[in-house]
Amino acid sequence: MSLIKNLQWRGLIRDIIPGTEEQLNKEMTAGYIGFDPTAESLHIGSLVPIILLVHLQKANHKPVVLVGGATGMVGDPSGKSEERNLLDEDILQRNLAGVKKQLEKYLDFDRSKPNAAEMVNNYDWFKDMNFLHFIRDVGKHITVNYMMSKDSVKKRLEGESGMSFTEFTYQLVQGYDFYWLYTNKNCKLQMGGSDQWGNITTGTELIRRKNGGEAFAFTCPLLTKADGGKFGKTEKGNIWLDPERTSPYQFYQFWLNAADPDAESWIKIFTFLEKNEIDSLIEKHRQDPSTRILQKTLAKEITTFVHGTDEYEKAIATTEKLFANQTAPAESLSEEDLHGLDGVIKSAYALDKIKQGTDVVSFLAESGILASKGEARKMIQNGGISINRKKIDNLQLLVTESWLLHNKYLLVQKGKKNYYLVQVG
Repeated sequence: MSLIKNLQWRGLIRDIIPGTEEQLNKEMTAGYIGFDPTAESLHIGSLVPIILLVHLQKANHKPVVLVGGATGMVGDPSGKSEERNLLDEDILQRNLAGVKKQLEKYLDFDRSKPNAAEMVNNYDWFKDMNFLHFIRDVGKHITVNYMMSKDSVKKRLEGESGMSFTEFTYQLVQGYDFYWLYTNKNCKLQMGGSDQWGNITTGTELIRRKNGGEAFAFTCPLLTKADGGKFGKTEKGNIWLDPERTSPYQFYQFWLNAADPDAESWIKIFTFLEKNEIDSLIEKHRQDPSTRILQKTLAKEITTFVHGTDEYEKAIATTEKLFANQTAPAESLSEEDLHGLDGVIKSAYALDKIKQGTDVVSFLAESGILASKGEARKMIQNGGISINRKKIDNLQLLVTESWLLHNKYLLVQKGKKNYYLVQVG
């Protein structure tokens, strides 16, 4: 199966420039995706472009990673209703280092290989370019009419907040990235999310008008969840690739808890399993959804890809301790078991308050498990809190020393899936 056919089957292609498949079948092709360094870590919204680059390299093409040191200072209007905060240079450099370190885990940068991955920073070619140079050598090739025809620009101009000149010119900046890579790195392909289609085609048009060259592109759909919720968001915020921000256990649980329709599409997108194996898994799951074979396989494959086999196995061990025998009393968990709960949210609480006896509402709020006493009351009244595997239904209940596991721990469950280990001392 060709690369494009494989990506189409997986649901990873939405828009494509005619001739792209023929180009990829003809010769080894360098293709790039841009990553904005808006944080020190990428999150799972970045997994699709990472996986696209991995597929490209597996098909013996050359992946180019562009980190937007320059564009990170500008902001991208695509798919956004408001202008993005601009980053200062110190924050930007810190973010760039973090993003680069993560991407090196997934792509092969071995320079001895002809299709070795390469990382570039667009600040390197923009830092010495002045405004007059830019409007003379870039701006004159793209008309205002062409720029205003882009959907991303239209939506912002029709909205209440409008669009700054900085953001209006973003498509020229991104278009020049493609032109520079085409000219200096023989990069003929750009990939990205469907909200980037306007910016990407500006690049191909600039290459055609300025260089007389032919460039190619495709985009992937923006992911949504079956229930309409935003992909990659939980009540605690983003699911990060950095294990310090989102533990491997929490990462594993996100995929394990996927709804059946999401699991069917995500296993094609986020794993590298072959079509016949995925088709077989989907069929088995439909015959008996209670086994959750799709979710378990998805969670295993993507957790191993991002965090490695050891962290996946730790996530499994923690899951089994917390969920396999929930009828067993919490006292049956050894201190080693509690210490081994990798990824469960840890917090601390003052021993003197427990010795005096603190009401459960105050305990939940002061330990950070709930944001306020009001939220704590509401959660208890809705039956959503257990401490040491005992459901809490009394708002006046006192948490005392007698509750402590091994004289220093409290195991709190919020809702069905969220566990907190509170160490008292």
